[in-house]
Amino acid sequence: MRSIAKMWLRLRRATPDLLADRRGLAAVEFAFILPVMMVMLFGTVEFSSAIAIDRKVTLMARTLSDLTSQATTVASSDLTNFFAASTGIMTPYPTTASTILNSTITQIYVDSTLVAKVKWSQGSVPLTVGSTVTIPSTLAVADTYLIYSQVSYKYVPTVGYVLAKAGITMSDSAFTRPRQSKCVAYPDSSSGC
Repeated sequence: MRSIAKMWLRLRRATPDLLADRRGLAAVEFAFILPVMMVMLFGTVEFSSAIAIDRKVTLMARTLSDLTSQATTVASSDLTNFFAASTGIMTPYPTTASTILNSTITQIYVDSTLVAKVKWSQGSVPLTVGSTVTIPSTLAVADTYLIYSQVSYKYVPTVGYVLAKAGITMSDSAFTRPRQSKCVAYPDSSSGC
C-alpha cells in the first residue's frame, strides 16, 4: 500500500509541471491545421487547372473556326489538320480519349427568313445537314454563311476533394464569317455552297 501512496504523491506533484509543459503544443496545433492546409493546397491546384483548361477550350474553339474561315475550299485532310493543330492548344492536358475532348466544325447558311441551317459538318459530333441551328441575333444576316465550331472537354481533377471527382465538362463555341469567299466549300460533301 505504501508503494501506491508514494506513486500517487509523485503523480500529484508532477501534475502542475505536466500542465505547464508547452513543448508539444506546436505539434498538436500542426496536426489540427495540416488537413485544412492540404485541402486548400489541392483546391488551389484543381481550380487553377480548371481555369487554365476553360481558357484553352475557348482558344481551341476560336482557332478551329478561324482556321476554317480562312480557306475557300477545305478537304477532309484540311479539316484533319485543323483538328490536329487546335488539339495542340490543349497541351499538356490529355486529349487522347474521345470521352475527354470533342470538337466539331460546321458551316451554317442563314437564308432570307434568317433561319440558320447546317450545310456541312465534320468532327467528333457532327450536326445533321439541313438541321436548324440557333445563332446570336447579331449574326443573323440574310444570305450569308458562318463557320461554327464547338469544343467540349471533360476535366477530371487529379485529387477530387474540392471539385467533382467524376469531372466537369467545359464547352465553348465560336462563329466566324468566311474571309476569302462567300462560303467555304467542302467538296467531300454534297451540300457545297
